[in-house]
Amino acid sequence: MAIATINPATGETLKTFEPLKDAEIAAKLDLAGQAFDSYRLTSFQQRSHWLEKAAEILEQEKADFAKLMTLEMGKPFKAAIAEVEKCALVCRYYAEHAPGFLADVPVKTDGSQSFVRYQPIGAILAVMPWNFPFWQVFRFAAPALMGGNVGLLKHASNVPQCALAIEDILQRAGFPQGAFQTLLIGAAKVADLMADDRVKAATLTGSEPAGASLAAAAGKQLKKTVLELGGSDPFIVLESADLEAAVSTATTARMLNNGQSCIAAKRFIVADAIANKFEKLLLEKFAALKVGDPMQPDTDLGPLATANILEDLDQQVQKAVKSGGKVLIGGHPLTDRTGNFYPPTIIIDIPTDTPIAQEEFFGPVALLFRIPDIDAAIKLANDTPFGLGASAWTTNDQERDRLIEEIEAGAVFINSMVKSDPRLPFGGTKRSGYGRELSIQGLHEFVNVKTVWIK
Repeated sequence: MAIATINPATGETLKTFEPLKDAEIAAKLDLAGQAFDSYRLTSFQQRSHWLEKAAEILEQEKADFAKLMTLEMGKPFKAAIAEVEKCALVCRYYAEHAPGFLADVPVKTDGSQSFVRYQPIGAILAVMPWNFPFWQVFRFAAPALMGGNVGLLKHASNVPQCALAIEDILQRAGFPQGAFQTLLIGAAKVADLMADDRVKAATLTGSEPAGASLAAAAGKQLKKTVLELGGSDPFIVLESADLEAAVSTATTARMLNNGQSCIAAKRFIVADAIANKFEKLLLEKFAALKVGDPMQPDTDLGPLATANILEDLDQQVQKAVKSGGKVLIGGHPLTDRTGNFYPPTIIIDIPTDTPIAQEEFFGPVALLFRIPDIDAAIKLANDTPFGLGASAWTTNDQERDRLIEEIEAGAVFINSMVKSDPRLPFGGTKRSGYGRELSIQGLHEFVNVKTVWIK
């Protein structure tokens, strides 16, 4: 894939970039190594100061950064503003809490003194996706930099200007030259990077194939990885649920980021007793959504990020129909305008034993299933290779406890949509990946947990 800014609302190529040559990559790796030697010795106080400054830059220039995101990958401008603000939040969170998270932990043993010390390991490669082009990077960069590591960013090829802007923000915030660098390279170069001794570990957010490829390359070198991959998140609504709140949240949870979110609600699993009403209300909500120019403040749904994503999503929808599904609304790309636009779509009656029922739909498509009881809801929720997040709606305490205990996912949200929060660990199970980002657990992923024993 070419490294270029292609406006998904118009299809226009706005800017192209030459990938780095091998010599340029080597020079950046050398710089990362040199930067780490001195950066690892900086104080928590200094790192926190730089990260606070990055938060200030993000907030002061949020309109510019938001416009860049909307231009490159099509998310509604108002959502892009919120994304920049969340990046500032995660910077401030780690600036405040990382020193405590990384403090020595005393342990009583037969030694006169024993403790656990957390130390940085070096250059961490981040292979990041286009769907949250700022947030995905900052939720890696903030803890990695506070931990004393240096970062190397291989961003998605359709958001190069976002990638360069993030490097610039961190440089302007005061981080030393080489502490965080963007590498404008194609995916084919990742295996070579993992084979380089200067790269110590890697994190990836993206598709299953991308995750498997990175993990294989890292495994050959015995290097650690953290993977956050796809999801086909269930949204369970049981009979006792607050139906109005559930439907309103369901719409938001499915349409987040034009439907292009790993933790978006994708499979709506609804109790038979309330299914007719839920379906009617959801249809009304979807029909009221405005599809259009993502720069306009009243737009609810912008274009999909690329023409290939649009084509892949439509093929999935047609496959669902051939498998027995019925489209209530939407179901085909919008042809009355330029750009990668797909309308809000609801599909019902898909047989649960067909492969398409388990797939991830990365766009504004809701699959609606009816179930007789909580046993069937949990069984269907778990009947997928993914296990990222799950939202479940009930006012019954026993049902709530069963849903929390029995759903196979990295996160379960009761009576709320799934979201990431700097204060809570984020990640999945099964084929949704392994390891955690955010909170104290995310910070500890890329440090040497060193045991110290003194007599």
